[in-house]
Amino acid sequence: MDATATDLTFRDATDADVDVLVALIESAYRGESSRAGWTTEADILEGQRTDPEGVLAVIEAPDSRLLTVEREGTAVACCQLENRGAHAYFGMFTVSPALQGGGLGKVIIAEAERIARETWGVREMHMTVISVRDDLIAWYERRGYRRTGRTTPFPYGDERFGIPLRDDLRFELLVKELL
Repeated sequence: MDATATDLTFRDATDADVDVLVALIESAYRGESSRAGWTTEADILEGQRTDPEGVLAVIEAPDSRLLTVEREGTAVACCQLENRGAHAYFGMFTVSPALQGGGLGKVIIAEAERIARETWGVREMHMTVISVRDDLIAWYERRGYRRTGRTTPFPYGDERFGIPLRDDLRFELLVKELL
């Protein structure tokens, strides 16, 4: 089924959404449930992707919002938007594994870019992606993001971000000009 914005509701998350969003994020990235979609990190990381404290910190941070996307009153996706002055940061992007591959992600990222541009007047969106996630990076490149080659280390030893199953993980910065 193709996704359209007409059947979606976009709103800022509140502290009442934390548990639902943690479960949604975990379902898309970790464990067997994540294998229903294509964004799983289960082959490179075990353990948690996030926790209630991490999600609440995004919700409560100044110049940050955790955009929650609902269909018929159920959270089906979310993403973090953060105003960093000259650019916005896009993170914590999650689409329910059962709904991946139907165009929902394209609709959500386009709306997130529109919101960042119109709300904060930023001209660029930045994100970091685990550099070995070739399929995911290719998906972002098809949306206009470009690889910068600039990387930061993965936080090995900090289990809040997961337990790595390989020793070559790092984050790569992707950037898109917002016109």
